Amino acid sequence: MKKLITYFGHKVILACDEKCDKAWGSRSRPKIQLDDNDINDYCFLADNELGIAPKNPGTYEGGDGKPTGDEEKMNKWCRRECERSSINDLLGEIEIKDFSKRIYNYLSKNI
Repeated sequence: MKKLITYFGHKVILACDEKCDKAWGSRSRPKIQLDDNDINDYCFLADNELGIAPKNPGTYEGGDGKPTGDEEKMNKWCRRECERSSINDLLGEIEIKDFSKRIYNYLSKNI
């Protein structure tokens, strides 16, 4: 799913895979810490390693929570909190994250 939005005064494309049942939120998605000396060296677990995400992870953005139906999709929570969404300018190619495998924060360190 893609939607044209205004983000910090600029027109951008917000895109996602529409798997809200698998969306935990970027601060809540289970992850593995890879280096105890570097809090930023972690990987998010893949969808198949997790169950269904909470319907309400307890996070909100501008009054919007995680979508519970199609009419709520692509709201403020989706942009600021959902780990599955991506934005790009109008000219660039949009890459939607693939949570069928683990996603490493430091890809170059963990290949």
